[in-house]
Amino acid sequence: MATILFPKSVVLPIRCTTEGEQPKSINNNNGYSLFGVRPPRPRRIILVRHGESEGNVDESAYTRIADPRIGLTEKGMKEAEECGRNIKKMIDGDGVEDWSVYFYVSPYKRTRQTLQHLATSFHRRRIAGMREEPRLREQDFGNFQDREKMRVEKAVRMLYGRFFYRFPNGESAADVYDRITGFRETLKSDIDVGRFQPPGQRNPNMNLVLVSHGLTLRVFLMRWYKWTVDQYERLNNLGNGKMIVMEKGFGGRYTLLLHHTEKELRQFGLTDEMLIDQEWQKHAKIGELNYDCAMMNSFFTHFDDECTVT
Repeated sequence: MATILFPKSVVLPIRCTTEGEQPKSINNNNGYSLFGVRPPRPRRIILVRHGESEGNVDESAYTRIADPRIGLTEKGMKEAEECGRNIKKMIDGDGVEDWSVYFYVSPYKRTRQTLQHLATSFHRRRIAGMREEPRLREQDFGNFQDREKMRVEKAVRMLYGRFFYRFPNGESAADVYDRITGFRETLKSDIDVGRFQPPGQRNPNMNLVLVSHGLTLRVFLMRWYKWTVDQYERLNNLGNGKMIVMEKGFGGRYTLLLHHTEKELRQFGLTDEMLIDQEWQKHAKIGELNYDCAMMNSFFTHFDDECTVT
């Protein structure tokens, strides 16, 4: 009779023999469970906006250089390096030895350059990997841009609404939301299967870093936390080379209120309702629903309860 050897990563479905009986774990010779044991979630998801770009200091650059080929200025390179040092300092503060980072990066030149300079703070053994992710690209404003026409379009966008206005031959923030939804599902799948660390070497001290663009990162947060269009439109852009940190809370969900102060988040644009939800995210378990949602309490005006931050 032939012997079948299963690799560490194989998960075997096991049928319960009686109703309600819980399946038992099967282990290979190395002690790794073959029954669907999820790996630990990363400690953080760190969102980084690219450093100062040529387009940030001279909008006419977009009229002669394709947006994906816009690079960083010298100042932008220094901002990226400073961001890398800040990320490493934050992780070092955890006081653990087995930490690592994994990068997702927009394919645009300025984001790739940001990652290259940011990553100089990390030794090779600390970098678990990187992936170029086109869905993290900048909002498409429509190929080569006419400077004066773009100023008019941006003014019209403010009248029409920042989320729904679509640039001619380009995208709206709503279009970006659709592709970020697909990326979010990929990211969640990567987290669930522990794609960042090989079996047998998984630990909770992984830090994911997304290097992208201001609008794209705001839309990512909107999608992750299910913020409304109105809440999105109140958000302020991150500065060049700045980061916002989603950190794993006490129940396993990600919250902005562990790394950031309430004051910082208010400056970013979070309202009372959003802060109440972030406080809930800090303590909630994975899969739990917020049945006392502050957004619902304020949307339905016939409720007596008022949302306040204490």
